[in-house]
Amino acid sequence: MIDESRDFVPLSIAVVTVSDTRTEEDDRSGAILVERVEAAGHRLVHKRIVPDDRAGLEAVLRELIADPEVQVVLSTGGTGVTGRDITPEAFEAVYEKAIPGFGELFRWLSYQKIGTSTIQSRATAGVAGGTYLFALPGSTGAVKDAWDEILVFQLDARFRPCNFAELIGRLRE
Repeated sequence: MIDESRDFVPLSIAVVTVSDTRTEEDDRSGAILVERVEAAGHRLVHKRIVPDDRAGLEAVLRELIADPEVQVVLSTGGTGVTGRDITPEAFEAVYEKAIPGFGELFRWLSYQKIGTSTIQSRATAGVAGGTYLFALPGSTGAVKDAWDEILVFQLDARFRPCNFAELIGRLRE
């Protein structure tokens, strides 16, 4: 529930598409995230496409975590089970704390739409350096589900009974 008596607090968000094949012209999932981030009133501070390379992705994540302007990183792609799917491993390498409930909730919501196929998703989330990190699957449907059913609420300080946004100032304690 959104508590309208509270002020909306825009967050600074980076969007990262993990793919060897996507370009800015055909990155539909990244574009959907950018559109929804901005429509919700948040600030897009970075948009990048990085290859399916674990060391390279870890370096990009560490760079974004170190950037004081970035409060949230949303990635799309590379969460499956094929040999090139390295996103969860890269994310887990930089986490200080995992948020296992995100992946669990995402798969539960996804199950209601795609059934047992959701088992192939390794969506994950965590915190590092006071920055939230969310790794979403690369499909447009998965990105919409994650944003529309979880992130739009958890990244809104007005959402009750609790949300991730109101904890940002305390993540480094």
